[in-house]
Amino acid sequence: MTTYEPLRIGVLGAARIAELSIVKPARTCGHRLVAVAARDRDRAEAFAAAHGVERVADSYADLIADPEVEVVYNPLANSLHGPWNLAALAAGKHVLTEKPSASNTEEATEVSEAVAKAGTVFMEGFHYLFHPVTRRLHELLDSGELGELRHIEAMVAMPAPPDDDLRWSFPLAGGALMDLGCYSLHALRMLAPWAGGAPRLVAARGGEKAGAAGVDEWLYADLEFPGGVTGSANCHMAYDKWQMSCRVVGTRGEATAMNFVQPHLDDRVVVRTAAGERTEELGRRSSYTFQLEAFAAHLREDAPLALDADDALTTMRLIDDCYRAAGFPVRPRTVLPATG
Repeated sequence: MTTYEPLRIGVLGAARIAELSIVKPARTCGHRLVAVAARDRDRAEAFAAAHGVERVADSYADLIADPEVEVVYNPLANSLHGPWNLAALAAGKHVLTEKPSASNTEEATEVSEAVAKAGTVFMEGFHYLFHPVTRRLHELLDSGELGELRHIEAMVAMPAPPDDDLRWSFPLAGGALMDLGCYSLHALRMLAPWAGGAPRLVAARGGEKAGAAGVDEWLYADLEFPGGVTGSANCHMAYDKWQMSCRVVGTRGEATAMNFVQPHLDDRVVVRTAAGERTEELGRRSSYTFQLEAFAAHLREDAPLALDADDALTTMRLIDDCYRAAGFPVRPRTVLPATG
């Protein structure tokens, strides 16, 4: 529980991920879920009743305008991240958005500019970064036990969702890279301090989802860091199993986070060196809870926060670079209808 004033959170939509990503963390940390809005009011009312949300707003716009809401959480479809993030920022709200923060680089640039104008806090929800599993990978590199970093492999894959799933929709900014591969790219980017600087894309290849023009079913990207470290950022949304691993290879050994994206399901880090192999278990407390704690500590106590709008923009540029290199179009942006 917090020792400071609870955050007052408004939730856009009644997304499936919201129970894990915001409801349970808010309950654990003692924050308030002030309001929820959904396209279907009945869904919003059911969500509010099930999860203890204080009230239902008539629309997304009404929720953002609510003076009691200070933080807007945005778990909408990918195509609606950018426009509603911009709307929330224009209303002077802090924003915690699901990834990716926008549909393309142009939109992410506008979001970054809007954050600077609003003077509020903006964070893209790469929750994995706050969990001890990922922290441990960084610690192992810091300690020198693995030697100098030479190679990184991240694979985020899952069995295929139904053909009518929103994640297969090009207009809704779907695709394997948008939904899964952004984790792989971000994980590699966060290893830049041990690799001589930020990575650049070398090559990318992918496969199109049958019946979904322009939508990637899988995409594999090769990256290189200034210090000569190589990286593979891979994703697959029609894989034969779930796999969300990150492996770092050094001159003296290697370490693999078995499920860096969902450590609440598998918190193992396997370390292999000349001294042998060991498995460390880092705890299955939700990475989303760690994330909300960090976000709240920044807002209430000005604690450092690793993620901001510039970080989100950098990731979005890399996503678009991967799409172009693999022969896919970048995702289109969605313009909200004018109101008033």
